[in-house]
Amino acid sequence: MPTSTDSPTRARPERGSGDRPPPLAGAWALLRNTWRGLTSMRTALVLLFLLALAALPGALLPQRSLNQQLVDQYFADYPWLAPTLDRLGFFDVFAAPWFAAIYLLLMISLIGCVLPRTVEHAGAMRAAPVVTPRNLARMPHHASATLDVGVDEAAERVRSLLRGWRRAEREDGATRTVSAEKGYLREAGNLLFHLSLIGLLLGFGAGKLFGYEGQVIVMAGGGQFCNTGILGYDTFRAGLRVDGTDLTPFCVRLDDFQADFQPNGQAESFRGTLAYQSAEDVEAGVEQWRTHQLEVNHPLRVDGNRVYLLGHGYAPRFTVTWPDGQQRTGEIQWRPVDQATLLSEGATKFEPPGVTDEERRRTSQLAVTGLFAPTSSGGTVVTSVFPALLAPEVAVDVLRGDLGLDDGRGQSIFQVDERMVDSGALVRVARANLVPGQSLTLDDGTVVRFDGVQNWAYLQISHDPGQEAVLVFAVLLLAGLGLSLTIRRRRFWARLTPVDDGARTVVEIGGLARTDRAGYGEEFDRLRADLLDAPQEES
Repeated sequence: MPTSTDSPTRARPERGSGDRPPPLAGAWALLRNTWRGLTSMRTALVLLFLLALAALPGALLPQRSLNQQLVDQYFADYPWLAPTLDRLGFFDVFAAPWFAAIYLLLMISLIGCVLPRTVEHAGAMRAAPVVTPRNLARMPHHASATLDVGVDEAAERVRSLLRGWRRAEREDGATRTVSAEKGYLREAGNLLFHLSLIGLLLGFGAGKLFGYEGQVIVMAGGGQFCNTGILGYDTFRAGLRVDGTDLTPFCVRLDDFQADFQPNGQAESFRGTLAYQSAEDVEAGVEQWRTHQLEVNHPLRVDGNRVYLLGHGYAPRFTVTWPDGQQRTGEIQWRPVDQATLLSEGATKFEPPGVTDEERRRTSQLAVTGLFAPTSSGGTVVTSVFPALLAPEVAVDVLRGDLGLDDGRGQSIFQVDERMVDSGALVRVARANLVPGQSLTLDDGTVVRFDGVQNWAYLQISHDPGQEAVLVFAVLLLAGLGLSLTIRRRRFWARLTPVDDGARTVVEIGGLARTDRAGYGEEFDRLRADLLDAPQEES
């Protein structure tokens, strides 16, 4: 009777581990190859080129972070092109997501490229000289001779000759070999260069994360600025981790300002007499002011911050006397419209004092607008011919009405709201050219007097916690680059074989330069001459 064994079934072969790849093998291979491609030197160079290319719009086009007025002017000049460029982020290039993506990829690529090379150079710097090759005759530099000394004396001669070289001696029966290498500082330079490059990147990153930069205009003659919050700045650009609530609370006061110009009107020097209080003084409530002579490229350094002098301008001072005898004096900076002559424009705004009726107060506001010339040409049309205060004159339009200060919308300190002028809520009531001390009288008896001019200084406060690190690593990077370019890496081998029962020694030497154009030929010839000074059989 047949059994189950009479008709055997075919056994199903077991799947080996190599028949089907693991589920994540494909994803892992993709990630590995992507990382290798990203951290290659070729990719780093391509990303560096892309970063330079991406920065071009920031150099060629006006940027909102630097000058919003120029951006607005570009929109007015090129209304068909500006919106497209704006959608692409070309007016705020360095804050655009695509620029940040390129910068981030470059940093990852450089760090991923540099770190393995750093480990490699660290290993090479500690490595012992390689074993003597079997056939020294194949080396670029080679010589041999038979010396009338024993192998011990020949070995001692090699040691004395190779002082300062890293040596390794080995024995193969009666034969001795000496391997030597010099120029390990080249690897130290490479190691220093790569580590400094990483430190440089980290320093830049720390500055972008925790640094900030702001600009503010301070009046000469006692104008003050305290670094207590972002509201005190005219413009402020914060790092990614800065919210403006934890600024170092130091204070500065501009006591005096002087500007010297050459006869052709070119600026010769700007000097500001600055007084300042450190954060420790401010927090302790100590009324102690230290002095500092502030000049261009000579900033004040206080509490990890730097205060730079960027420029200056003028602020005409006007006094308004109302018919009831009450007075108000206004002094605010006017904006230069011609940097060569400092011809300036602006608007000094006043509200009538003591008016309780809201409607009357709002409709009787005054604005003194116009042009200011530090050195007037003296003609009917006021224009400036020199930037210094030699013959100041102002051409003013006095506007009366609603300045729009109560509608909740922000407006420029340099001009009035043109919408109020167009609607008729703000009307020009007088026009005149005035020199200091002159005045004009409005139809209601109000007197506007031009009192004089005050200087103002344009200051920039910068805080960069990575600045010192960037400086240190930049110096170390250059030092490492200098070592890697100037130090020559070269190798030397000697094989000592005793003959004639040890009475004589066959010395075979070879040399190899590990860097291009190392100039090793002359050095090897000197070593050969010193070592093989009494050859009897020379090949």
